[in-house]
Amino acid sequence: MRVLLKLVLDCDPDAVWRALHSPTALRQVAMPWVDFRSDEPAGFPTAWDMAEHRVSVRALGAFTVGTQAIRLDALRSTDPRESATRILRDSGGGTGGLLAAMPHLDHRMAVAPDPAGPGPDGRLRTLYRDRLIVRAGLVTPLAWYALWAFWQWRGMRLRQLAPTWAYDPPTPDPATTDPLTADPPTADDAETEAAA
Repeated sequence: MRVLLKLVLDCDPDAVWRALHSPTALRQVAMPWVDFRSDEPAGFPTAWDMAEHRVSVRALGAFTVGTQAIRLDALRSTDPRESATRILRDSGGGTGGLLAAMPHLDHRMAVAPDPAGPGPDGRLRTLYRDRLIVRAGLVTPLAWYALWAFWQWRGMRLRQLAPTWAYDPPTPDPATTDPLTADPPTADDAETEAAA
């Protein structure tokens, strides 16, 4: 069973990549249909690392449908035309309850700069591709419909949330900037100071 998404998100690829590593973003994209709760003593980390993480999965905030292992690793595309593509792969699966019917999954989230270039406002956007492959034995057809519907919700939420993930690189602290390495003032700077 395969479920796919292909979206252009209104924020830069670094911001999307950072959001994919966030347990908070995972929950925001899935709720209210599904919620993830950490089953680990310390709770969710601030950002996912490459260790295995155990979670309980609740449907509609009312009942637990099962438990799941999240097992992440970062990949790069082997296609030279996609050298800027980063891939986050979850190779975990269901470990208990109804989710035990899907013990192995292959969920790949690919992030790349939008090939169309910056948007009309000059901002860089992200081409986001999401592929989920699940084998659930005899219940695969039923699972496909449920996951397809959930993935449509996921796609809508990704589009809604992406503009809030804006990535602002750190700006240098003026108190620690070395005046000898700073850019020299331009003629326009001198005119602005004189006008003031």
